Amino acid sequence: MALNDFQQLTKTLEESKYILLMFNSSEQGDALAGALALKRFLTKEHKQVDIACSDFVLPKNLRFLPGSETIQPELTHLQKFILKVDVSKAPIDTLSYDVKDNWLSIYLTPKHGAITRQELRTAQTTFKYDLIITVGVPDLESLGDIFFNNTDLFYKTPIINIDHQADNERYGHINLVDLTTTSVAEIIYGYCKNIPSMVIDAELATILLTGMTIATKSFKQPHLAPQTLAAAGELVERGADREKIIQHLYRTRSVSALKLWGHALTHLQTDPALGLVCTTLTRDDFVRSGATPEDLHGMVDELLSTAPEAHLILILYEYNDKDTKKIHGLLTVNKNFDALKLLKAFNPAGTKRQASFIMENTNLQETEEKIKELIQTARK
Repeated sequence: MALNDFQQLTKTLEESKYILLMFNSSEQGDALAGALALKRFLTKEHKQVDIACSDFVLPKNLRFLPGSETIQPELTHLQKFILKVDVSKAPIDTLSYDVKDNWLSIYLTPKHGAITRQELRTAQTTFKYDLIITVGVPDLESLGDIFFNNTDLFYKTPIINIDHQADNERYGHINLVDLTTTSVAEIIYGYCKNIPSMVIDAELATILLTGMTIATKSFKQPHLAPQTLAAAGELVERGADREKIIQHLYRTRSVSALKLWGHALTHLQTDPALGLVCTTLTRDDFVRSGATPEDLHGMVDELLSTAPEAHLILILYEYNDKDTKKIHGLLTVNKNFDALKLLKAFNPAGTKRQASFIMENTNLQETEEKIKELIQTARK
């Protein structure tokens, strides 16, 4: 009898020893919480686990999640290169090395005789990870530089793909993609609670409920499924600290962040023909508010609540680039668009739904006009 998805997942996890968990930077809420929950679960199952996200910067309001400080912005020490020397005829007396002009030189001095290239062999170890789990990642390209710099790792290592979104490309060896759920945290909870040996303690329940809360905008989305509300209730019964979650997610906005958001709303412009909502922030806006780009987290949701009919949300801003004309941008799109394709000319990073970019030697107005032209062309 063929194994179902959960059974395949369990069997694969049992056979794995060192697991890499990955999510992308534009899905830092639900996916981040889901990855942290999986790490906690897998660690209890005596697995070695790392979490990575390209260019990751931990948002202030998620620092309360246990384990969030362990998320790596890049991968290191994936493999070892081995230099083998046959010393049966010429035993080594001394070994030394130096690095000059980006070249490593290794010096081997035999006790007697000579070492020739015939005595030398090279080898490379396998990747240290024997399984990759992606959380809330629609396609591998959305993983950013970690994927593009380590493509062999992703093509040679089994992948478990966990997601709840319809545009997922089902690239995994196991695809746990459930469109009936509202979050990856809900999928992971559904799996964990069916493991007999798994104890979902208050801390794990809090992590999972945090992901669900972010994904559902504090359960205010319309048409929430009864199963989602039931899962949230079960997590509270298991000890999830809902008050702590709400406090960190929604009641810790700094005065500087609120001032910056005020400037963003003041500069807000809509283009009904393009379905675009755009706002710009100058260097002076950051200075006057005392804010940083990190305070932009959550602004997209704020703009969506202001203009729910928008298909595209564009945030453009200047920040601490006094010597050059440099504009930072963040474009969020609905399922009818691909942010990465729209911004291809600007080498964007992110996913199809949300991509960031930097343009040099320009200004806010010129950048806005260029993006509008790209959107107009894409709509034809």
